[in-house]
Amino acid sequence: MTLRAIIAEDEFPAQEELRYLIDTYSSIKVTDCFDDGLDVLKYFQEHTTDVLFLDINLPSLDGMMLAGSLAKFKHKPIIVFTTAYKEHAAKAFELEAFDYILKPYSEERVAAMLKKLESQHAPAEADRKETAEPPARLNVWKDEKIYVIDIHDIAYAEADEKQTNVHTKDEVYTYPGSISTFEQQLPTDRFFRCHRSYIVNTEKIHEILPWFHNTYLVKMKGLNEQIPVSRSKAKAFRQIMRL
Repeated sequence: MTLRAIIAEDEFPAQEELRYLIDTYSSIKVTDCFDDGLDVLKYFQEHTTDVLFLDINLPSLDGMMLAGSLAKFKHKPIIVFTTAYKEHAAKAFELEAFDYILKPYSEERVAAMLKKLESQHAPAEADRKETAEPPARLNVWKDEKIYVIDIHDIAYAEADEKQTNVHTKDEVYTYPGSISTFEQQLPTDRFFRCHRSYIVNTEKIHEILPWFHNTYLVKMKGLNEQIPVSRSKAKAFRQIMRL
């Protein structure tokens, strides 16, 4: 089964580059990205994941302190440090880090690390709660009322800070959770995380527009919005859409 990972990195270009390399050279599924160490700690208080790609220079709680805190957790992730600073390597391995990758990234170095990571570690199924099948219907909010909608009516979803805006052909609803939490409610054979801030229903894609850096914009049936496909997701998108 595929390893799951999150990225903790406060610079968005570095997030995107690392995500692109992970998608290109491994089957590891990046489920979320964070730019603040305290937010990562809060995430692990309620969730588990297999791998944490961890920058050292993070606001609120730096990577070393965060790794030390996570070491006390029952379900602690495999940690790969990503940093521009050589001097923390010894401390990193004292914390039993899997690897220590220096910036700027060497594509060959990252690819070799990912290959080694996947060959040595399989997801700890016994440590995970069984994941129920995604519900066919979903509770969402609009005008202080709860609506029950059919998941397959969703055209796309977009992140809006700590909540998610859910778009159908005719309405916009609110889901009271992050887009990563919302993603877990959806069937993977139909919905695709095309960008850190967007999920699309691939069966409702009406138009695909080539964009810069070999990426795309997509339009959904009956809607005018143009939704970006990020560089890190472009390869998987081409495979799904047979481009």
